[in-house]
Amino acid sequence: MAFNLKKVLKALLLSSSQPLAIKDIQAAFTRFHEQDSLPLVDAAENEAPSTPAPADAAPAPEATPATEEVPEVIAEAPQDAELYQDVPSLITATQIRETVDEIAAEMRATDDSLLLIEGSSGYRIVTHPRFARWVRILRAEPPPVKLSQSSVETLAIVAYRQPVTRGEIETIRGVSAEAGVNKLLERELIYVVGRADLPGRPIQYGTTDRFLEFVGVKSLDELPASDVLSARQIDEWLQSAMNPAKLSDTDMGLSDEQLPLENAAETVAETPAQA
Repeated sequence: MAFNLKKVLKALLLSSSQPLAIKDIQAAFTRFHEQDSLPLVDAAENEAPSTPAPADAAPAPEATPATEEVPEVIAEAPQDAELYQDVPSLITATQIRETVDEIAAEMRATDDSLLLIEGSSGYRIVTHPRFARWVRILRAEPPPVKLSQSSVETLAIVAYRQPVTRGEIETIRGVSAEAGVNKLLERELIYVVGRADLPGRPIQYGTTDRFLEFVGVKSLDELPASDVLSARQIDEWLQSAMNPAKLSDTDMGLSDEQLPLENAAETVAETPAQA
């Protein structure tokens, strides 16, 4: 009987509460072959040789049944040939990915309460979203609170412009972003990346892995492209907004005529007299 990779992968996914990456699964197969190649050591061979007791020695007291310790013997279950025999020495990432996709398709087809999803950290089995209320009741958790429109806008700016400072967020939105940033930090959707190389060293923010799960993508590359402005256009607009050019009289609709220097003093002197 050939090795059943599907059963093994499903058992590994069900046994782990954390996402399993492809490298984690391959490491498990590597450890299996390392343990399988170790020589078996008989326990009787490791026992120290017994020395005969002297003739005049007193006989050892016999242990009574009440105090005699009997080692427990656990019978090992018979190993299935499709699980532990003929295990390939190399399981490729393509084999794992195809098998996991097959398991996920079977779960969706059976309309079970479990789903197999792929996140930014790997594969994991989760409960179906339609059972979320039952899970919250079991854990005594309150229902989730939706993000406000201002928080959603702030989160979108951080996702597409990260690393981004609060000043840049406020320049784009035109309003204060303190409340939105604090709420996103509390929800662990964004985190402090570092400090910008700008005067005052303002704090920069970026999105977390929880954000990827929140929007249902594996990486930031899967975010939909903006159909409004390109990144270069936004950079140029931010640069001009944060460093506005000085307006001249012509820009304000005023005349830019200059009085001659020789007439400037006379004009200033005549003005009080006329007044």
